[in-house]
Amino acid sequence: MNVLIIGSGGREHAMAWKVAQSPRLTKLYIAPGNAGTRDCGENVLLDVMSHAEVVRFCKGKQIDLVLIGPEIPLADGLADSLSAERIRCFGPSQAAAQIEASKSFAKDFMARHHIPTARYATFDKVTDAIAFLEKVDYSVVIKASGLAAGKGVVLPETIDEAKVTLESILVDKIFGEAGSEVIIEERLSGQEVSLMAFTDGETIVPMLPAQDHKRLLDGDNGPNTGGMGAYAPAPIFTAGLMNEALESVLRPAVEGLRLEGTPFIGVLYAGLMLTQNGIYALEFNCRFGDPETQVVLPLLETDLLDIADACVDGRLKDVNIRWKDGAAVCVVLASMGYPEKVESGKQVVFLSLPDNMVCFHAGTKTANNGNVITTGGRVFGLTAWANEIGVAIENVYANIEKVAFEGAQYRRDIARGALN
Repeated sequence: MNVLIIGSGGREHAMAWKVAQSPRLTKLYIAPGNAGTRDCGENVLLDVMSHAEVVRFCKGKQIDLVLIGPEIPLADGLADSLSAERIRCFGPSQAAAQIEASKSFAKDFMARHHIPTARYATFDKVTDAIAFLEKVDYSVVIKASGLAAGKGVVLPETIDEAKVTLESILVDKIFGEAGSEVIIEERLSGQEVSLMAFTDGETIVPMLPAQDHKRLLDGDNGPNTGGMGAYAPAPIFTAGLMNEALESVLRPAVEGLRLEGTPFIGVLYAGLMLTQNGIYALEFNCRFGDPETQVVLPLLETDLLDIADACVDGRLKDVNIRWKDGAAVCVVLASMGYPEKVESGKQVVFLSLPDNMVCFHAGTKTANNGNVITTGGRVFGLTAWANEIGVAIENVYANIEKVAFEGAQYRRDIARGALN
C-alpha cells in the first residue's frame, strides 16, 4: 500500500513509526512531517490546507490510504474532499469532526444522546456570560468553543478571575475566532482518563486507557499545556470502568453521530472524568491524542494499517485487535518559554537509546547542514515501554539526557501517580 500521513507533530511521528512496521506498506509519505518522520518514510512539502494540492499529490503517487493526524484539516473538511475524489481516508468528515471543532455542538450533542456530562451554558456576549456566572452556585470551567490547540480551557479560582477570563476570550479575543463562543460548565472533581477508540461508524474498539499530564510543572502546577507526558494503560481504569465508558459514552456517541447522518470513521477520543457519581464525558476529540498516541501505539500489536483499512471499509468487526502486555511512559521535552513565547532554532544532540525506547519528534526540522534543530514548543516525546510501569518510568528518566538541546524543560513526575 502507498500511504500518506498528514501532520508534523509527535502524534504523526508515532503514527508513521507504527505504519512503517507494516508488511503491507509499499511507500510512506508524511506531509509535512518533521526531522524524525524522515526515518519512517518520505517527508513531502504539501500545503495540507489546500485540498486540491493534497488530492493532486494522492492521484500522482497512487495513494491507497490517507491518515489525517491533526484536528484542523479534519475540521476543514479534508476527509470530505478526499472521499469525493474516491481517495480512501482514515478520519471523520467535517460534519462528524464538529464533535471536537465546536464544544457547543459537542455539549448539545451529549445532551441529545444522554451522555453524562457536566452542567453547562453557552454564550457569545460577555454581559450574558457574567450574569450567568453570578447566579451559579458551583465552581466553573470556562472553555473557548472552537479549536484552540488544547489551550482553550481555563479553571478560574475566583469569580473575579472568571470575569477576567470571559473578557479576555469574548472581548479581547485571545483565542481569535475559536473564542467567539464560550462554554461555562460545572467543574467536576476526580481523575481524568483519555480513552481513544477505533471505529468504522458502527463497530467500536477501545484502545488502552491513558492518562496525560496537562500542567507544565511537577505536582500538576503551572500553566496548562498541550500535554507534558502520558502513560498507558492507566491502572485506575478497571475492566468495569472500561465497560461503563463503552456503554455510557463511546457507544451513544458513535450511534448518535450515525443516527444524525454523520457517521464517524477514524479515532474517536473521549476525555473522561471519573467522579463519585460515575463516568462523565468532559470532551470529545476527532483524532488520536497527543501525547497519548505516543504511549498507546507502542503497545499495539496489531498492524495499524490493517485497522485503518478495515475502518474505512466498514469491516472493523472482522479485525482482532491485540495489545502487548506491560506499560508505556512518555515524557515531553519542551522548549524554554513553553507554553508562551518559545525559544527555537536550538541544535539537538542525540545519543543512542535502548531497544525498548523511541524518541518521537514533535517540533523539529533538519537544517541544511543535516543537524536537527528545534522549531516549536513541545520538541520531543521520549517513550519507554516495559513489563511494569515502574520499570518504564525508570528507563525513560535514566535515558532522558541522551536527547539534549539548550533550554530543554520537562517534568520529573510523569506516571509516578500510577505507582500509588
